[in-house]
Amino acid sequence: MSGLRPARLVLTPGEPAGIGPDLAVMLAQRELPYQVIVAADPKLLLQRARSLGLPLELVSFNPSAGAKPQEAGALQIAPVTLVEDVTPGHLNAANGSYVLKCLRRAVQGCLEGEFDALVTGPVHKGVINDTGMRFYGHTEFIAALTQGNPVMMLAAPGLRVALATTHLPLAEVSAAITKERIEQVCRILDQDLRRRFGIPEPRILVCGLNPHAGEGGHIGREEVEIIAPTLEQLRTEGLRLVG
Repeated sequence: MSGLRPARLVLTPGEPAGIGPDLAVMLAQRELPYQVIVAADPKLLLQRARSLGLPLELVSFNPSAGAKPQEAGALQIAPVTLVEDVTPGHLNAANGSYVLKCLRRAVQGCLEGEFDALVTGPVHKGVINDTGMRFYGHTEFIAALTQGNPVMMLAAPGLRVALATTHLPLAEVSAAITKERIEQVCRILDQDLRRRFGIPEPRILVCGLNPHAGEGGHIGREEVEIIAPTLEQLRTEGLRLVG
């Protein structure tokens, strides 16, 4: 294990007027066993460090240099320039494109092997959409850049909750619960729980869509016509699905 290099994590602070840049500066105060690279405007991070009264040294990220554990008070920086200066707490749609540029830089670095993982700070979806760019969330944006099929999962000790849909208006959720989508989500979830979480035989509990899971079709037909038959088919493939 001693011969393995430290992991490289790239962080996108998100909305520049929000708390993300502050969190990046506060993270820099810790010694960590992995290397943190922030895709952001260096001037923004230094301004926040001064406002917080915290020391911060920014080191230009060099992908060809060896990865080192993070030292307290310093951050590696992959620079992305703001469109306009930022006042904390005051949203500015002009910087919506900057937020997406940070994400593109980070995702591209992951795809090219510069970074091992991506951590995203909070964004303001409304501000980004106010620029005229359609943005539903990190999930869909990163999926489009990677040509992937996203499955959102919320994780806590002892419990993981995966979602069948991503960011949709409630009025569109029922139409999105299709046989194809359920198959895709269940297969991805089963595969990644095995490969990435080290669970050799994942047990997946599937919730219903309607109140009381439709009450046998009396309060909605999705369970009877779509969800249950699809789960039954997937069980024949060896997936442990309950519900």
